[in-house]
Amino acid sequence: MEKSIDSENVPITKTKSHYFSKTLIKWGQILPISIWMLLLVVIPLMYVLIMSFMSRDFYGGIVYKFTLSNFAQVFAGQNLKIYAQSIGIGAVSTVVCLLIAYPFAMFIAQKGPVAKTILMALVVVPSVSNSLVRLFSWITLLRKTGVVNTTLEHLGIIHHPLSMVYNTGGIVLGMVYLLLMFMIIPIFNSLDRIDHNLIEAAEDLGATKWQILKEIVIPLSKPGIFAGCIMVFIPSLGYFFVSDVMGGGTSTMMGNLIENQFQTSRNWPLGSAISVMLIVLTLVLLVLFQRRGGDMADLGGR
Repeated sequence: MEKSIDSENVPITKTKSHYFSKTLIKWGQILPISIWMLLLVVIPLMYVLIMSFMSRDFYGGIVYKFTLSNFAQVFAGQNLKIYAQSIGIGAVSTVVCLLIAYPFAMFIAQKGPVAKTILMALVVVPSVSNSLVRLFSWITLLRKTGVVNTTLEHLGIIHHPLSMVYNTGGIVLGMVYLLLMFMIIPIFNSLDRIDHNLIEAAEDLGATKWQILKEIVIPLSKPGIFAGCIMVFIPSLGYFFVSDVMGGGTSTMMGNLIENQFQTSRNWPLGSAISVMLIVLTLVLLVLFQRRGGDMADLGGR
Protein backbone atom coordinates (compact mmCIF):
# COMPACT_ATOMS: atom_id res chain seq x y z
CA MET A 1 0.00 0.00 0.00
CA GLU A 2 2.86 2.38 0.83
CA LYS A 3 4.46 1.64 -2.55
CA SER A 4 1.33 2.66 -4.42
CA ILE A 5 1.09 5.92 -2.42
CA ASP A 6 4.73 6.78 -3.13
CA SER A 7 4.34 6.01 -6.82
CA GLU A 8 1.36 8.33 -6.97
CA ASN A 9 3.23 11.13 -5.17
CA VAL A 10 6.31 11.02 -7.40
CA PRO A 11 4.65 12.64 -10.46
CA ILE A 12 3.08 15.33 -8.25
CA THR A 13 6.46 16.10 -6.68
CA LYS A 14 8.11 16.24 -10.10
CA THR A 15 5.36 18.54 -11.41
CA LYS A 16 5.75 20.91 -8.45
CA SER A 17 9.53 20.91 -8.83
CA HIS A 18 9.26 21.56 -12.56
CA TYR A 19 6.78 24.40 -12.01
CA PHE A 20 9.01 25.94 -9.33
CA SER A 21 12.05 25.76 -11.65
CA LYS A 22 10.14 27.41 -14.49
CA THR A 23 8.97 30.15 -12.12
CA LEU A 24 12.54 30.79 -10.96
CA ILE A 25 13.75 30.99 -14.56
CA LYS A 26 11.00 33.46 -15.46
CA TRP A 27 11.76 35.65 -12.46
CA GLY A 28 15.47 35.40 -13.26
CA GLN A 29 14.74 36.77 -16.73
CA ILE A 30 12.28 39.46 -15.63
CA LEU A 31 13.93 40.74 -12.45
CA PRO A 32 17.11 42.32 -13.96
CA ILE A 33 15.07 44.14 -16.63
CA SER A 34 12.51 45.23 -14.04
CA ILE A 35 15.22 46.64 -11.75
CA TRP A 36 16.85 48.40 -14.72
CA MET A 37 13.52 49.96 -15.80
CA LEU A 38 12.70 50.93 -12.22
CA LEU A 39 16.02 52.68 -11.61
CA LEU A 40 16.46 54.36 -15.01
CA VAL A 41 12.87 54.99 -16.17
CA VAL A 42 10.21 54.82 -13.45
CA ILE A 43 12.08 56.59 -10.61
CA PRO A 44 13.40 59.46 -12.82
CA LEU A 45 9.92 60.00 -14.29
CA MET A 46 8.36 60.01 -10.84
CA TYR A 47 11.00 62.52 -9.70
CA VAL A 48 10.19 64.79 -12.67
CA LEU A 49 6.46 64.50 -11.91
CA ILE A 50 6.95 65.36 -8.22
CA MET A 51 9.34 68.20 -9.09
CA SER A 52 6.73 69.74 -11.43
CA PHE A 53 4.52 70.45 -8.40
CA MET A 54 7.29 72.04 -6.31
CA SER A 55 8.26 75.72 -5.93
CA ARG A 56 11.58 77.53 -6.25
CA ASP A 57 13.16 80.29 -4.22
CA PHE A 58 14.75 83.51 -5.46
CA TYR A 59 18.15 81.85 -5.96
CA GLY A 60 16.83 78.86 -7.91
CA GLY A 61 16.69 76.44 -5.01
CA ILE A 62 13.89 73.90 -4.70
CA VAL A 63 11.19 74.62 -2.15
CA TYR A 64 9.27 71.45 -1.33
CA LYS A 65 5.88 73.12 -1.25
CA PHE A 66 3.00 71.93 -3.42
CA THR A 67 1.85 74.37 -6.13
CA LEU A 68 0.08 74.35 -9.50
CA SER A 69 1.64 77.62 -10.63
CA ASN A 70 4.24 75.81 -12.76
CA PHE A 71 1.53 74.40 -15.02
CA ALA A 72 0.00 77.86 -15.33
CA GLN A 73 3.39 79.16 -16.50
CA VAL A 74 3.64 76.30 -19.00
CA PHE A 75 0.86 77.95 -21.03
CA ALA A 76 2.20 81.50 -20.78
CA GLY A 77 2.03 83.57 -23.96
CA GLN A 78 5.73 83.51 -24.83
CA ASN A 79 5.86 79.74 -24.30
CA LEU A 80 2.87 79.15 -26.60
CA LYS A 81 4.82 80.78 -29.45
CA ILE A 82 7.69 78.37 -28.85
CA TYR A 83 5.29 75.40 -28.79
CA ALA A 84 3.70 76.55 -32.06
CA GLN A 85 7.11 76.94 -33.68
CA SER A 86 8.22 73.53 -32.39
CA ILE A 87 5.06 71.83 -33.64
CA GLY A 88 5.45 73.54 -37.03
CA ILE A 89 9.07 72.42 -37.46
CA GLY A 90 8.19 68.95 -36.16
CA ALA A 91 5.24 68.65 -38.58
CA VAL A 92 7.34 69.76 -41.57
CA SER A 93 10.14 67.36 -40.60
CA THR A 94 7.62 64.53 -40.27
CA VAL A 95 6.06 65.20 -43.67
CA VAL A 96 9.47 65.41 -45.38
CA CYS A 97 10.56 62.15 -43.70
CA LEU A 98 7.33 60.47 -44.85
CA LEU A 99 7.75 61.64 -48.44
CA ILE A 100 11.31 60.29 -48.54
CA ALA A 101 10.79 57.15 -46.46
CA TYR A 102 7.66 55.71 -48.09
CA PRO A 103 9.06 55.25 -51.63
CA PHE A 104 12.37 54.04 -50.20
CA ALA A 105 10.67 51.53 -47.87
CA MET A 106 8.53 50.31 -50.78
CA PHE A 107 11.68 49.88 -52.87
CA ILE A 108 13.31 47.79 -50.12
CA ALA A 109 10.17 45.69 -49.56
CA GLN A 110 10.22 44.59 -53.21
CA LYS A 111 13.76 43.20 -52.97
CA GLY A 112 14.96 39.72 -52.03
CA PRO A 113 16.01 38.71 -48.49
CA VAL A 114 19.73 39.45 -49.00
CA ALA A 115 19.12 42.84 -50.63
CA LYS A 116 16.64 43.75 -47.87
CA THR A 117 19.22 42.97 -45.20
CA ILE A 118 21.93 45.01 -46.91
CA LEU A 119 19.69 48.02 -47.58
CA MET A 120 18.27 48.06 -44.04
CA ALA A 121 21.80 47.80 -42.66
CA LEU A 122 22.72 50.89 -44.70
CA VAL A 123 19.75 52.67 -43.08
CA VAL A 124 20.62 51.67 -39.52
CA VAL A 125 24.46 51.71 -39.48
CA PRO A 126 24.89 55.55 -39.68
CA SER A 127 22.95 55.89 -36.40
CA VAL A 128 25.80 54.09 -34.63
CA SER A 129 27.99 57.18 -34.95
CA ASN A 130 27.49 60.22 -32.73
CA SER A 131 24.64 62.52 -33.78
CA LEU A 132 26.57 65.72 -33.07
CA VAL A 133 29.49 64.58 -35.24
CA ARG A 134 27.13 63.91 -38.13
CA LEU A 135 25.45 67.30 -37.72
CA PHE A 136 28.79 69.13 -37.70
CA SER A 137 29.62 67.27 -40.91
CA TRP A 138 26.57 68.92 -42.49
CA ILE A 139 27.75 72.30 -41.18
CA THR A 140 31.12 71.72 -42.88
CA LEU A 141 29.36 70.96 -46.14
CA LEU A 142 26.60 73.58 -46.14
CA ARG A 143 27.85 76.71 -44.35
CA LYS A 144 28.61 79.82 -46.44
CA THR A 145 32.31 78.93 -46.63
CA GLY A 146 31.58 75.22 -46.86
CA VAL A 147 32.24 72.67 -49.58
CA VAL A 148 28.89 73.03 -51.39
CA ASN A 149 28.84 76.84 -51.59
CA THR A 150 32.52 77.01 -52.57
CA THR A 151 32.03 74.45 -55.33
CA LEU A 152 28.93 76.17 -56.71
CA GLU A 153 30.71 79.53 -56.75
CA HIS A 154 33.73 78.09 -58.56
CA LEU A 155 31.41 76.57 -61.18
CA GLY A 156 29.68 79.92 -61.65
CA ILE A 157 26.28 78.53 -60.71
CA ILE A 158 25.87 81.05 -57.88
CA HIS A 159 27.51 84.42 -57.23
CA HIS A 160 26.73 84.69 -53.51
CA PRO A 161 26.82 81.96 -50.86
CA LEU A 162 23.47 80.36 -50.06
CA SER A 163 22.18 80.31 -46.48
CA MET A 164 21.55 76.60 -46.06
CA VAL A 165 22.21 76.35 -42.31
CA TYR A 166 21.76 78.52 -39.20
CA ASN A 167 18.08 78.96 -40.06
CA THR A 168 14.79 77.06 -39.88
CA GLY A 169 15.60 75.17 -43.07
CA GLY A 170 18.82 73.94 -41.47
CA ILE A 171 16.89 72.71 -38.42
CA VAL A 172 14.45 70.78 -40.62
CA LEU A 173 17.37 69.27 -42.55
CA GLY A 174 19.01 68.15 -39.32
CA MET A 175 15.76 66.66 -38.00
CA VAL A 176 15.09 64.79 -41.23
CA TYR A 177 18.64 63.46 -41.37
CA LEU A 178 18.61 62.14 -37.80
CA LEU A 179 15.03 60.85 -37.70
CA LEU A 180 14.54 59.44 -41.21
CA MET A 181 15.53 55.95 -40.03
CA PHE A 182 12.65 55.95 -37.52
CA MET A 183 10.20 56.56 -40.36
CA ILE A 184 11.67 53.98 -42.73
CA ILE A 185 11.72 51.03 -40.31
CA PRO A 186 8.00 50.88 -39.28
CA ILE A 187 6.81 51.63 -42.83
CA PHE A 188 9.06 48.88 -44.20
CA ASN A 189 7.72 46.45 -41.56
CA SER A 190 4.12 47.20 -42.62
CA LEU A 191 4.87 46.92 -46.33
CA ASP A 192 6.87 43.71 -45.87
CA ARG A 193 3.88 42.05 -44.15
CA ILE A 194 1.48 42.70 -47.04
CA ASP A 195 0.32 39.50 -48.73
CA HIS A 196 1.56 39.68 -52.33
CA ASN A 197 -1.32 37.45 -53.41
CA LEU A 198 -3.60 40.48 -52.91
CA ILE A 199 -1.51 42.53 -55.32
CA GLU A 200 -1.37 39.71 -57.87
CA ALA A 201 -5.16 39.27 -57.64
CA ALA A 202 -5.66 43.01 -58.20
CA GLU A 203 -3.37 42.90 -61.25
CA ASP A 204 -5.28 39.91 -62.63
CA LEU A 205 -8.52 41.90 -62.25
CA GLY A 206 -7.05 44.74 -64.31
CA ALA A 207 -6.17 47.22 -61.57
CA THR A 208 -3.54 49.82 -62.43
CA LYS A 209 -0.44 50.37 -60.29
CA TRP A 210 -1.95 53.59 -58.92
CA GLN A 211 -5.17 51.78 -57.96
CA ILE A 212 -3.19 49.01 -56.24
CA LEU A 213 -1.18 51.61 -54.34
CA LYS A 214 -4.28 53.60 -53.38
CA GLU A 215 -6.66 50.75 -52.55
CA ILE A 216 -4.34 48.06 -51.15
CA VAL A 217 -0.80 49.13 -50.31
CA ILE A 218 -1.41 52.46 -48.55
CA PRO A 219 -4.41 51.28 -46.44
CA LEU A 220 -2.51 48.17 -45.29
CA SER A 221 0.59 50.22 -44.44
CA LYS A 222 -1.27 52.88 -42.41
CA PRO A 223 -0.16 51.43 -39.04
CA GLY A 224 3.46 51.75 -40.13
CA ILE A 225 2.89 55.29 -41.41
CA PHE A 226 1.27 56.39 -38.15
CA ALA A 227 3.99 54.67 -36.09
CA GLY A 228 6.71 56.37 -38.15
CA CYS A 229 5.05 59.77 -37.77
CA ILE A 230 4.94 59.35 -33.98
CA MET A 231 8.58 58.22 -33.85
CA VAL A 232 9.66 61.29 -35.84
CA PHE A 233 7.32 63.98 -34.51
CA ILE A 234 7.79 63.39 -30.77
CA PRO A 235 11.63 63.36 -30.77
CA SER A 236 11.70 66.41 -33.06
CA LEU A 237 10.09 68.42 -30.25
CA GLY A 238 12.87 67.50 -27.83
CA TYR A 239 16.01 67.48 -30.01
CA PHE A 240 17.33 70.78 -28.67
CA PHE A 241 20.87 70.13 -29.94
CA VAL A 242 19.66 70.12 -33.56
CA SER A 243 18.33 73.64 -33.12
CA ASP A 244 21.59 74.72 -31.46
CA VAL A 245 23.88 73.23 -34.13
CA MET A 246 21.90 73.51 -37.38
CA GLY A 247 19.86 76.56 -36.41
CA GLY A 248 22.67 78.46 -34.72
CA GLY A 249 20.35 79.41 -31.86
CA THR A 250 18.06 81.38 -34.20
CA SER A 251 14.99 79.32 -33.28
CA THR A 252 13.96 78.20 -29.80
CA MET A 253 12.14 74.89 -29.68
CA MET A 254 10.44 73.01 -26.87
CA GLY A 255 13.60 71.04 -26.13
CA ASN A 256 15.61 74.26 -25.89
CA LEU A 257 12.99 75.71 -23.53
CA ILE A 258 13.26 72.72 -21.20
CA GLU A 259 17.07 72.80 -21.37
CA ASN A 260 17.13 76.52 -20.54
CA GLN A 261 14.92 76.02 -17.47
CA PHE A 262 17.32 73.43 -16.07
CA GLN A 263 20.66 74.90 -17.17
CA THR A 264 20.24 78.68 -17.40
CA SER A 265 17.16 79.84 -15.49
CA ARG A 266 17.60 77.22 -12.76
CA ASN A 267 13.84 76.78 -12.66
CA TRP A 268 13.66 73.02 -12.30
CA PRO A 269 9.96 72.91 -11.35
CA LEU A 270 8.93 74.74 -14.55
CA GLY A 271 11.27 72.63 -16.67
CA SER A 272 9.76 69.51 -15.10
CA ALA A 273 6.21 70.79 -15.76
CA ILE A 274 7.01 71.33 -19.46
CA SER A 275 8.59 67.86 -19.59
CA VAL A 276 5.43 66.36 -18.07
CA MET A 277 3.35 68.09 -20.73
CA LEU A 278 5.57 66.57 -23.43
CA ILE A 279 5.21 63.12 -21.84
CA VAL A 280 1.42 63.51 -21.74
CA LEU A 281 1.42 64.50 -25.42
CA THR A 282 3.44 61.36 -26.20
CA LEU A 283 0.99 59.15 -24.28
CA VAL A 284 -2.00 60.73 -26.05
CA LEU A 285 -0.46 60.00 -29.45
CA LEU A 286 0.29 56.41 -28.41
CA VAL A 287 -3.32 55.91 -27.27
CA LEU A 288 -4.57 57.28 -30.60
CA PHE A 289 -2.19 54.94 -32.38
CA GLN A 290 -3.56 51.90 -30.53
CA ARG A 291 -7.20 52.94 -31.05
CA ARG A 292 -6.58 53.13 -34.78
CA GLY A 293 -5.51 49.49 -34.71
CA GLY A 294 -1.79 50.09 -34.52
CA ASP A 295 0.54 47.45 -33.14
CA MET A 296 2.98 48.72 -30.50
CA ALA A 297 5.59 46.38 -32.03
CA ASP A 298 5.66 48.71 -35.04
CA LEU A 299 7.15 51.39 -32.78
CA GLY A 300 10.12 49.18 -32.01
CA GLY A 301 10.86 47.62 -35.36
CA ARG A 302 10.37 43.92 -36.10
